[in-house]
Amino acid sequence: MTVTTPATRNMITDYYYDVVAAAVRRCGAVPGDAPGTPGFAPGFDLPELTPAVREFYAAATVGWSPLGHYGGHDLTMLDLTANPGTRTTKTFASMVIVARAVEHIRRTGERLCIVTPTSGNKGVALRDSVARAYAAGLVTPEQLSIVVLAPAATRHKFRHDALAADPATRAVNPLLRYTGADPEGVKALGRAFVDEYAGTVHDKHGVTLWYTLDLRNYLVADAARAAFEADVSPATGARWHAHAVSSAFGLLGYNLGRDVLEAAGDADPADRPGFLLVQHLGTPDMVLSLRHGSFERRHCPAYAFDESRGVWTQDADLRFPAVTDDPAEVLDPTFYTHRPVTSPAMNALVERHGGDGIVVSRRECVRRYPAARQWLANAGLTLPDDPERLREWSILMALTGVCNAVDRGLVPAGHEIVVHGTGSYCDDFRVAEADAEVSTLADVVAAVLDQR
Repeated sequence: MTVTTPATRNMITDYYYDVVAAAVRRCGAVPGDAPGTPGFAPGFDLPELTPAVREFYAAATVGWSPLGHYGGHDLTMLDLTANPGTRTTKTFASMVIVARAVEHIRRTGERLCIVTPTSGNKGVALRDSVARAYAAGLVTPEQLSIVVLAPAATRHKFRHDALAADPATRAVNPLLRYTGADPEGVKALGRAFVDEYAGTVHDKHGVTLWYTLDLRNYLVADAARAAFEADVSPATGARWHAHAVSSAFGLLGYNLGRDVLEAAGDADPADRPGFLLVQHLGTPDMVLSLRHGSFERRHCPAYAFDESRGVWTQDADLRFPAVTDDPAEVLDPTFYTHRPVTSPAMNALVERHGGDGIVVSRRECVRRYPAARQWLANAGLTLPDDPERLREWSILMALTGVCNAVDRGLVPAGHEIVVHGTGSYCDDFRVAEADAEVSTLADVVAAVLDQR
């Protein structure tokens, strides 16, 4: 087996001033409201690249590797999983978010507490970034802390990390497990806590709450994906980018980066790639919106149960799984967003630059697993021998979607496909225990404020 040595960069420090800073300006990112208000957000100023700041950013590595060939198409991996503390693309935006908090604290002396609802990976990455800021000596637990609110269904995604290992840091950085029926309820509950208690926490405890669920917080870091691509393998019009998506923040960030490069004359607008959105049956909303202009589930194909095989099947829509164990299957709870507000923007990009959307099932992913495992091994990435050990399916979903799209004639002939490797990890870590289980605002208040 030949393992390809990837082209690598640090996706933050290598593009810090020219791309990330330019992306901030281009998307109109500005500070939020005053400290102690529900709409507070620090400015987008980032700390200078001192040795300590470079140490903090050291895990922001990105790689570019050929995977192989399939159905007449070259496949390439944009590997965003190198940080061992996360193994997901959420590393990059989370580091920029925490760096902004660090710079705000340095300039103002104010204490901040990040509040984030999450399906799992974002919360893991923000906790990792806060721990890295402590380790680099940029802030102390008294200056910066984080409250993570995650659905019970994603318990298996949370690592016993540095924040949980130390009783002192654990006390001020609680991991809250939401036990409500709808996993997406974490967003409303987190928002309600900040809306109701931002003033109280500021006045009584001298801490400013920052609710980070804002698209621009994620776009500016992901803009560097385009700059990295331009460095190692400039895009052509005969290229698609494939991405397993819930809200497609990563692709929107990539396109912001393309806007920056094109405005500077460093990329040709005619060469912007097309996009393949890959989703699962639990939340196929972006594919439905792209194909039908609506999120309504009535646009999903009707499945019939095949008693002889014990599976559900359909052959009416090439963009949906031909076979599944459940027409509403949740392949990975990471992808939990219904009716994403980002769909219109992504639809417009596909209409302008080309692309498509496809939905995959667990059965399809498992069938592709041996080939996917070999392709990733060629790029120096390891999948476990048994797919049942996976705790994050993003890369496998993306590769399965690519193969299905090629087999079904959805990808134009001669197009290279760049797979955004946004997440892959298995059961090789100790799961973190939650600090509290919550289902109501009162539960969150008790879990957070009683510790202060």
